[in-house]
Amino acid sequence: MYLPYTIEELRDKTEVQIMDRKSVRIDPKDLARTIIAFANADGGWIAIGIEDNGDITGVDNYDKQVNELLLAPVNLCIPSVIVETEFIDHLDSKGNQNHVLVMRVHQNSKNVVTNSADEAFVRIGDKSKKLDFNDRLQLTYAKGERYYEDAPVVNATLDDIDFDFVNEYIKKIGYHKSSLEYLKENNDFVYIFNDKEVISSACILLFGNNPQKFFPRARVRFIKFDGKEALPGREMNVIKDEIFNGKIIDMINNSINYIKTQIKEPTFLGEDGLFKKVPEYPEFCWKEIIVNAIGHRDYGIKGTDIQIKMFDDHLTVESPGIFAGTVKDTNLRNNHFSRNPKIMEFLKVFDFVKEFGEGVDRMYKEMESANLPEPEYKQRDSMVYATIKNKDYGSISANDKSKITDNVTEVTDNITEVTKLQKDIISLIKNNPSITNADIAKELNTARETITRNISKLKSLGILERVGSDRKGSWIIKNK
Repeated sequence: MYLPYTIEELRDKTEVQIMDRKSVRIDPKDLARTIIAFANADGGWIAIGIEDNGDITGVDNYDKQVNELLLAPVNLCIPSVIVETEFIDHLDSKGNQNHVLVMRVHQNSKNVVTNSADEAFVRIGDKSKKLDFNDRLQLTYAKGERYYEDAPVVNATLDDIDFDFVNEYIKKIGYHKSSLEYLKENNDFVYIFNDKEVISSACILLFGNNPQKFFPRARVRFIKFDGKEALPGREMNVIKDEIFNGKIIDMINNSINYIKTQIKEPTFLGEDGLFKKVPEYPEFCWKEIIVNAIGHRDYGIKGTDIQIKMFDDHLTVESPGIFAGTVKDTNLRNNHFSRNPKIMEFLKVFDFVKEFGEGVDRMYKEMESANLPEPEYKQRDSMVYATIKNKDYGSISANDKSKITDNVTEVTDNITEVTKLQKDIISLIKNNPSITNADIAKELNTARETITRNISKLKSLGILERVGSDRKGSWIIKNK
């Protein structure tokens, strides 16, 4: 079994999203809750025989209890959870030879796991959170056990459907019956539920006259900022704020058409003597993250919309939901899972989706071909963020450059208050004002904590000043 931690780390490390420790005396039902929480999240490791305070008490002489704990993933989890186990030799806190039982809990990507009382838990940080009805339903949709696009829309009727557009669509796919027959006979767009004819969420989102009547935040909001980051309050730097409503096809077309007018296309003289325009982002890439956001968003989350945020050096699309099914930020180039398979099938008909699952990988290749940073995907809370960066990413803005004095050539020779290490730090910053503490530590082969402490000293002396954030900002060497 692969174990990313030593026993010492399991003992001393703060419990995190994928690691927990338990006493061997834990009730098997309580252990099952932790196993279920890991299985419903990202999986993880549980060290049994280590107390909350880090004392290693081990599992020896608890044979009956250990057997019951080993059966918890099978007897107390529905469905059973895949768990690997290993007994690791180690001295306990009293200096006696003992063992720690390590369980590796595998993620269940297909089902929501519950206990015998039909309670579901999920791992959030270092806690196992019990899911309420809505949270559990969202997890069910995310794992593909059920699809929100199939859920009936309360109070929706056939009058809420744009049958002219349905006719246009069925002609495109070569369907020869009526538009109503298509909706009733395909994809459960219209079906009978509790002896009543109902309209599915996918039907309203794809073919509705006014989907926002039922899904007010099923829309796209475009926000353009003047600068490289969003500023609050009086410094607010929003210069464009547009909202796109309508059917999914309308939201995509209107978003793309508008954003195309906002993409910069610098002109340069090519080697052939002809002027050429090169957009700041490859067209496929910025279109792909918009289409993916609209096609894969969690429409069951009704309190927020898709937001496209454009900055001077990057474009970020925020889509409500979490990575669906087996998709993670570590495997999304080669792994595909549709939260809304009917919506994605529809988008493929209109050529917004070429081949299922190949779009993200192509984005990486096109950004690389354009000599641009690779796309960045991350998940935070119930939102997925997709970011592409242009050639200005990481550079110093013109406004920040104006703050940097030109008279720094002889600065290190004129400073007598600083140590040699601090002069070396200043020299590196002179050559690269955007350099990070970590990079300075690497260049000088010095501990990062030492670099941070010396930089703090230089700041207190009024020699250095930081402009912008720690990650994206830059240094100013003052004329001293």
